[in-house]
Amino acid sequence: MIQFTETSKMLKDAIASVPKEMKKQYDYSFDLSDRIVEQMESKGISKFDLARLTGKRPSEVTRWLSGQHNFTLATIAKISVALDHDFLRIV
Repeated sequence: MIQFTETSKMLKDAIASVPKEMKKQYDYSFDLSDRIVEQMESKGISKFDLARLTGKRPSEVTRWLSGQHNFTLATIAKISVALDHDFLRIV
């Protein structure tokens, strides 16, 4: 039987093996989805409203908001226009 400390070490080893760029990609995706939710809440927009405004299905908006979606620039631009908010600034 695997002990809790062995499982914990296995999990830590698995996390440590994830490439840094993949970790960064996940961070960006979760940060962006959090910002989208914040903007939606501040404007009183539901995911159904966002789906309508972007011409997408509610199921796709749900994927966006999960933090696990690989956003394209085209999608970010579409969401930015729909919510009247710039989510990206390149300096």
